[in-house]
Amino acid sequence: MPTRRSFLASVAGAGLGAALPAHAGAALSRSPGAPSFWPHPAPDPSFWIEPASLEGIVETFRGAPASAEAAARDESLWREVQQAFRVDRTLVNLNNGGVSPAPGVVQDAMARYLAYSNEAPVQTMWRTLEPQKEGVRARLARHFGCHPEEMAITRNASEGLQVCQFGFDLEEGDEVLTTDQDYPRMLTTFEQRARREGIRLVTFPIPVPAEDPAEIVRRFEARITDRTRLILMCHIVNITGQILPVREVVELGRRRGIPVIVDGAHAFAHFPYDLSDLGCDYYATSLHKWLFAPFGTGFLYVRRDRIPELWPLMAASETQDDNIRKFEEIGTHPAPNYLAIGAALTFHEGIGAERKAARLRYLRDTWAGELGGDDRVRFHTSFDPAYSCGIANVAVDGLAPGELASWLWQRHRIIVTPIGHPDCPGLRITPSVYTTMEELERFVDAMRQAMREGVA
Repeated sequence: MPTRRSFLASVAGAGLGAALPAHAGAALSRSPGAPSFWPHPAPDPSFWIEPASLEGIVETFRGAPASAEAAARDESLWREVQQAFRVDRTLVNLNNGGVSPAPGVVQDAMARYLAYSNEAPVQTMWRTLEPQKEGVRARLARHFGCHPEEMAITRNASEGLQVCQFGFDLEEGDEVLTTDQDYPRMLTTFEQRARREGIRLVTFPIPVPAEDPAEIVRRFEARITDRTRLILMCHIVNITGQILPVREVVELGRRRGIPVIVDGAHAFAHFPYDLSDLGCDYYATSLHKWLFAPFGTGFLYVRRDRIPELWPLMAASETQDDNIRKFEEIGTHPAPNYLAIGAALTFHEGIGAERKAARLRYLRDTWAGELGGDDRVRFHTSFDPAYSCGIANVAVDGLAPGELASWLWQRHRIIVTPIGHPDCPGLRITPSVYTTMEELERFVDAMRQAMREGVA
């Protein structure tokens, strides 16, 4: 478990010591016209153009330093990003890992789509806007590195993961394997199947932090039996920010004939990677976390030749058995949420994936570097960039996480996430690209006050 000394050694070894300060409109893909049988006019062409704020982001980062690490420390670059978010600056939101606010350009896109949808939904939403989802599908697939016919647009990671968790036929006595740090909803999903069908959920602990990928693989392999039918694993653990060795576990599962479902809820648009880095057949993520897309958006990737064998969560016709869209059969749903993903992708592209990840690590290392000077402070997160990015878990000896989190909110209007897992009790801290240095200083000052005076 990292202490002050191990933290400072790790950031020095990663070349981040200098990064710790001394103080804490692109057009959319389709410009539709109304069908001849429908008298309602098509929207004005300007409706489909994203506002100039996207152009401002792109222009700002066009002149950024070539090094992502240098760009991460250039506050003039991030001022434009900070102003793109319409957040409440009377408080400090350090729980962007749960759900992030969307930048104004994404909110505006969604508002335009919603207003247009409501003019005559059976035409404007179903016939005009809904087909444009295919453009979003293609862009998401391009970012993830898969074929569009392998990309389902969902409401969140939980929905995509439950498609997979419920979609495999299992029999009484079959085993499913995952760590005890997986997301509670996903554990609950398998626990329900255990109660209903008699399957067995097998969980096991992993080191905190974990900096030996081979040890993670060994722990998975040690618990595989002749009854193991599925493996579920996190790409990045939500309570610690630990990045796990997905490719190695997927290869292990493939050698043993066991499908591996990957929970990427916190990974997409958080740090750079694509499908070729993972090699998996099943992957689900949320887009309202690190991509800053509208609430209730995510995607599910299923390798094309695996689609027919996976049951959808809601019923689809037999003619859709090999169609990725069978996983989107949820009844009437809003087109605006899904189409505004396009604006979020463009915003992300404007910043750049490498620069974004470098900034998130810089923000983390800034507040952690300040607090790491106290011997009461412990980190449940690796600071090696191979194993973490913007999420960190911090604990203070003598201060209960829940009480400290409540005190931070009530006394300082700072939002953090208390973690009660026995292996890593602490506060999960997740700043984002709109977080300012002054806000991190407020957090550090409040934490120091709590350590001096207590939170009673």
